[in-house]
Amino acid sequence: MNNYKNNRMFHFDEISKMAPAEEGDRQRYFIEQVRTIWKQKFEDLAASGEAKERYGEAVFARLMEEGRCGTFHIATFGCQMNARDSEKLAGILDQIGLLEVDSENADFVLYNTCTVRDNANQKVYGRLGYLHTLKRKRPDMIIALCGCMMQEPTVIEKIKKSYSFVDLIFGTHNIFKLAELLERKLTAGKGIVIDIWEGTEQIVEDLPVDRKYPFKSGVNIMFGCNNFCSYCIVPYVRGRERSRKPEDIIDEIKRLVADGVVEVMLLGQNVNSYGKNLETPITFAQLLRQINEIEGLERIRFMTSHPKDLSEELIAAMRDCKKVCSHLHLPLQSGSSRILKEMNRRYTKEDYLALVERIRAAVPDISLTTDIIVGFPGETEEDFEETMDMVRKVRYDSAFTFIYSKRTGTPAAAMEDQVPEDVVKVRFDKLLKEVQAISAEVCGRDVQTVQKVLVESLDDHKDGYVTGRMENNTTVHFPGDASLIGKIVNVYLEESKGFYYMGRPV
Repeated sequence: MNNYKNNRMFHFDEISKMAPAEEGDRQRYFIEQVRTIWKQKFEDLAASGEAKERYGEAVFARLMEEGRCGTFHIATFGCQMNARDSEKLAGILDQIGLLEVDSENADFVLYNTCTVRDNANQKVYGRLGYLHTLKRKRPDMIIALCGCMMQEPTVIEKIKKSYSFVDLIFGTHNIFKLAELLERKLTAGKGIVIDIWEGTEQIVEDLPVDRKYPFKSGVNIMFGCNNFCSYCIVPYVRGRERSRKPEDIIDEIKRLVADGVVEVMLLGQNVNSYGKNLETPITFAQLLRQINEIEGLERIRFMTSHPKDLSEELIAAMRDCKKVCSHLHLPLQSGSSRILKEMNRRYTKEDYLALVERIRAAVPDISLTTDIIVGFPGETEEDFEETMDMVRKVRYDSAFTFIYSKRTGTPAAAMEDQVPEDVVKVRFDKLLKEVQAISAEVCGRDVQTVQKVLVESLDDHKDGYVTGRMENNTTVHFPGDASLIGKIVNVYLEESKGFYYMGRPV
C-alpha cells in the first residue's frame, strides 16, 4: 500500500513550482496530480486482494465499473452557502476519481462546518470521536475539516491538542484549494496540514461542481458580510463583502440552464448589499432583472435579505420579474426596538412593519419567512412580548427560531444580563407554539386552487407519490412517478395539512 509514496519523484514544493499560475488551471493541475496518487494507491490495494474486503462487494464493483479509485464522504453543517460549498468540494473529489458514499467509513471524510451556534461546534466534536474509531481500523483514511468553525483560532488549537488524528484543515476562503492541499498532505505524510486564510479578495468559481439536484442549483453572487450584528460571528469567519461580476453570474446561470437547471437560488450573507464593491457598481435589483431575462430559466430565489437595506428598487424588481418566486426570507431576530439596537440591526420594529406593508402592497401573494432569536442578553419579558406581537402582526409562513448562543469574539458575548437558561426555554417554547399555530393557518391559504409545483423527489412516506415545492416554497405531495422529477406541474391542492398540501395533477 505504501508503494505510491516511494514512487513519488518530487516533493510538494517542487510539484507546486510546476503548477500554472492562474488559479483555475493551477487547481486542475493538482486534481490530476492527486488523481495519479490515488489511482496508484487503489491499484496497490486491488493487487494485494484487500480492496474487495475494504469496500464490500457492491461498492468495489461500482469502483471497478466506473473506473474510480476510492471513496469519499462529505457531511455539511449549517447554511445554504455551506451546502453550495460542499457541492464544489464534491465536484473536485469526483474529478480526482473518488466515489461519493453515504457512510463515513470512507477513504476521505470531510466535515464542512458551521459556527453560528455553539451546538454546531459540539456536533462536530462528537462526530470526530466516531471518526477516530474508524481511523484506528483504517489508518490510511484521510480526515479533513473546513468551513466557518475552522476560522476560529481556539478551534484550531483544540483540534491540534485533542484531535491530532485529523489530517487536513482549511477555512472558508480557500475551499477551491482542496486538491492542492490534498497533494500536500499525500506528499508530506504525517502531521496535520493547516491552511487558514484571514481573508481574501479572490473569487475562484471555474472549478468542477457536483450538484445535488440536476434541476436546481445555488449560485453564489457574493461572499462575506459587513453588517457586524453584535451576536453574529459570520463577518469574522466569512470576511468582508466581495461581489462576483454580474457577467460571470449570468454566464454561470446560462450554463446551468443549458444543463437542465430550471430554478436557481442566489446566495449571499446579505444579497441586498450585492454589487456595491464592484469596479462598476450594480444593485441587486438590477442583477435580478438581468437574470429574469435568461431564456429557459423558470424560477429565481434568493437569500438572505437584511431588512435595513431592502430597497424600493428591489421591491419593484420582485413585483415586475415574473420568474422571481413569491417568497422572501426576511430575518427579524427580535420584535423589540431596544433589543434590535443592541443587536446592531439598524432598523426598528416600526421600520420592519412598514417594510412588510410595502412588500405586501407590491407582491400581495408573497410568502414571508424569518429568523428569530430568543434570550439575547438583556431581553426582558416586555421585550419578548414585543417579539410575540410582531409574529402575530406579520403572520409568517414559517420562522426559524433560535435560542441565543454566545459566540466568543462577538460584542454580545461580553454583554451583561445574560438571560437565565430556564427563562429562555419557557420563552422559546411559547414562541415556537405561536409560530406553528399561525403557520398552520397561513400555509393553508391556497387550498382548492391550482398551483405550479416543481417536483423534487419521490415521496418518502407514500408509494406512488412525488414531492415538490410551490413558488412560495410550500411543500406539496401528489400522485406521480420519477419521470416528473425536475418538471413543473400544475397541481390542484385538495387538502391543507398545515405545513404542506396533498394534491393531484391537473
